[in-house]
Amino acid sequence: MKPSKLQDHLRRCHPDKTEKDLKYFQTLKDKFQKKPTLDRMFASTSQRNDDGLRASYNISLLIAKSGIPHTIGDKLILPAVEQVLKTVLHKPASDIIKRIPLSNNTVERRIDEMSSDIESFLCNYLQTTHFSIQLDKSTLPDNAALLLAYVRFIMNQEIYEELLFARTLITDTKGESIFHVLKDYFIEKAIPLSNIISVATDGAPAMVGRYRGFISYLKQNVSGVLAIHCVIHRQHLVAKNLSVRLHESLHLVIDANFWIPTKDKILKENLMKRKTDIAYLTDLFKKFNMVNLQLQGDNLNLIKTKSILSAFLARVKLMKQNIGRGEFSQFPNLSQTSCQGDDVSTYVQHLNALYSDFESRFEDILTMLQYYNKLVSEEESRQHYQGDFQNLKA
Repeated sequence: MKPSKLQDHLRRCHPDKTEKDLKYFQTLKDKFQKKPTLDRMFASTSQRNDDGLRASYNISLLIAKSGIPHTIGDKLILPAVEQVLKTVLHKPASDIIKRIPLSNNTVERRIDEMSSDIESFLCNYLQTTHFSIQLDKSTLPDNAALLLAYVRFIMNQEIYEELLFARTLITDTKGESIFHVLKDYFIEKAIPLSNIISVATDGAPAMVGRYRGFISYLKQNVSGVLAIHCVIHRQHLVAKNLSVRLHESLHLVIDANFWIPTKDKILKENLMKRKTDIAYLTDLFKKFNMVNLQLQGDNLNLIKTKSILSAFLARVKLMKQNIGRGEFSQFPNLSQTSCQGDDVSTYVQHLNALYSDFESRFEDILTMLQYYNKLVSEEESRQHYQGDFQNLKA
């Protein structure tokens, strides 16, 4: 509109504003732009509701990770947030608290929705990539058998390990039943069985049986799948390998947990007689626990496993040599006892048997890596000779 028409409109329609300066009209403009409209009111309300919903999901995730009852949302978290808002921020808390639903049923529903979304994403990814799977059976308090399946895969050049499913074994715990539970789940989620490149289980006959074990059924459907006995389970079996004398000493310690409050004198005398054995087992099992912790974790692979096992085998060999010479620096508890010649002989024999058992049970991993190193060496030699041949040809 032309300035002359604007002035005419001001004189005719707003005569009381003709003497106002420019600043007055700029103030009116600012007030008009800041005036709440219907669209703005709904947009701000929607944004606040979305923030409360997001906070509800985030808090539900924290509750799920902590493993505490879902009722803590209403009973503790919301009252704590209310006190922080009132005491620290000096803001009214009622409106904010109402926008964060954290009832028992709401938290349960949030966790179910997030777990379903994670499972859907995981299964969609497993449909198009190769992965390893680990199976294990567990027994619930009501004697129900539970089958747990974990998968390990590579995504964005990083190794991930996730829980795939937990299913109840309805009929029995035989290898065929375990395989059908796995197969039905893969059919339900449209995951090809051929994407499995390796499987890890414990040494139970239902898993590793030659004809009716789970692995035998899996190999009939997936040719070339690599079967591996769980490393930690094998390490546990090695730790259980004790001589008769050491086994009796260990049982005395177990019995002492139940009978010491009754002040059993005979048990106390037997414990004193086996003092050196108990000290030896205490030091040795401490070393086993350290190895067990090293064999756990998402970033563990066969190369790291081999280095851990090789280092422990070398340590066992050194311990056997030192203890045979009467040097107990690697056994701090045993060094504080009066160890006799018969005791030393018993411990040397046990360490020798331990070394052989450890080497035998983990032979496949060591052999597998030796074969891999051999292939790498041959490939490097071939490339080296090809380079020399090209130079001679030039």
